[in-house]
Amino acid sequence: MLTLYYAPGACSMASHIALEEAGAQYTPHQILTAKGEQRSPEYLKINPRGKVPALKLNDGSVLTENVAILIYIARSFPEKKLVPDKVEDAVKGLSHMAWFSNTVHPTFAHIVRPERFTKKADGTDGVKDAAKETYWGCMQEIDNILAGKQWMLGDQYTVCDPYALVFYGWGNRAGLPMTELKNYTAHKDRMLKRPAVQKVLQREESPLLKAA
Repeated sequence: MLTLYYAPGACSMASHIALEEAGAQYTPHQILTAKGEQRSPEYLKINPRGKVPALKLNDGSVLTENVAILIYIARSFPEKKLVPDKVEDAVKGLSHMAWFSNTVHPTFAHIVRPERFTKKADGTDGVKDAAKETYWGCMQEIDNILAGKQWMLGDQYTVCDPYALVFYGWGNRAGLPMTELKNYTAHKDRMLKRPAVQKVLQREESPLLKAA
């Protein structure tokens, strides 16, 4: 059976939701990052990078990084149509997720862990403020992508959508005026109506449930 290593509220929520959407048989294994469990010897044997998510496959091998895990889930359950059949649409989704991973996520890291990005004792406020401005720009870009669409890629729900939901929740956490983003907020509301999403958010005790 698959095993998902996740942390409540982390980016692993995207893979967590995708597994539920796929109807996969899996074991959820919680890693409490606030307690440093991602750096424990036991977890470092699973993922030496000390990050979530990690997905242990049926053969005992381990897959890391959200983008790879999301594509693996979608391709393992093709009947669920979690990626488009058309190549042009599929790679558009991959492009969105690559941007999520290499730009949006690291920008948020500058907000919540500014001390990692400056050696100056008084430099954290500047890092955080600049990152919040950049992150807000990312949120506006996602809002624009969703204009006139039900889901990130149009009418078809895909693995891009739970990934997008992660960053809406993080925007709230950063104190940004997320409800001003009408398209993105409507997307969040549609996501919260999905049973798979509800199940995961309840398991993770997500603050997004209070925004429903």
